[in-house]
Amino acid sequence: MKKIVLAGGCFWGVEEFISRIDGIVETKVGYANGTTANPTYEEVCSGSTGHAEACYITYDETKISLTTLLDKYWEIIDPTSFNKQGNDIGSQYRTGIYYIDENDKDLIMQSKASLQKNYTKDIVTEVMPLKGFYAAEEYHQKYLKKNPNGYCHIKLD
Repeated sequence: MKKIVLAGGCFWGVEEFISRIDGIVETKVGYANGTTANPTYEEVCSGSTGHAEACYITYDETKISLTTLLDKYWEIIDPTSFNKQGNDIGSQYRTGIYYIDENDKDLIMQSKASLQKNYTKDIVTEVMPLKGFYAAEEYHQKYLKKNPNGYCHIKLD
């Protein structure tokens, strides 16, 4: 099984969208690449922790390739929007691809460069190694499955 962490605004929608893809084994939402250990949702929302709301993904690469997963990810975000997705504004809503396997970096960078050809504005999605991930509080996990009418900036249907 392979693992990667994707940030794309509010983590509820990212998790729900990604969890529906064939080959996804597990998802969990949390806080990635910040400076505070074990932050709370309220701390992350304050903008003081440096964390992005993100989705930790375990996938079966015999069923879905990283390239295909990234193609699907690019469909649900505006990669040119800095610290904002939909109505969500703040550094915690930035877009990011945080790799765990160093061997994935080149493929991620190629995917980003290929996508850039479709935009006149620069893609601001950060690509970095995962420096830390802390699972969000339980009520955030599978939030849109528990609350089907909950807010989501991603079109899920």
